[in-house]
Amino acid sequence: MTHRFRRLLFVLLVITGLPAQAEPASLLAGRWRLDPARSTALDGWTAWDLVIAVDGSRVSLRHDMQWRATKRSVTNTVDTAAPSVVPDFFRVEQRHMALYPAKGGTTAVRAAWLDAGRTLRVEADTPIEISQGQATLRLYLEYRLVEGDGSLVLIELHRTRPQPLVYRFTRVIEAK
Repeated sequence: MTHRFRRLLFVLLVITGLPAQAEPASLLAGRWRLDPARSTALDGWTAWDLVIAVDGSRVSLRHDMQWRATKRSVTNTVDTAAPSVVPDFFRVEQRHMALYPAKGGTTAVRAAWLDAGRTLRVEADTPIEISQGQATLRLYLEYRLVEGDGSLVLIELHRTRPQPLVYRFTRVIEAK
């Protein structure tokens, strides 16, 4: 390879790499509404909006949940650049499964972008209270764009469950 060809190849790699770094914010960011008919049963809740915001390497995953007149909004913030610790890590199924976070416990979280920003992978080890005391629940979550960019699938794998939980969302277009 000639020096000129190597330099051109390097410039092309840098140029093509820049859009991939900007993609996650533009692809996943926004409000997503659960499609209950195409999702795992959402026992204990009647509605769920997932609001994703990206600020550099930090990704905010806000869960706007509702059960009849009760409303709850909880945010997990993860960092794709480095492992982080999240206090009171929210899990959607915790109410139904009665596996509540350990009091004062913190969750070790690792997150990364996959598929050129079309998938956010989150791995968490969260302390929970069980009848025998405390245990650690290992979670693997993928927030995946599908069917163009108008649908999002959240796949949750838990150490304690043989089958994944699968939630399908549609993008909510905010009226201006």
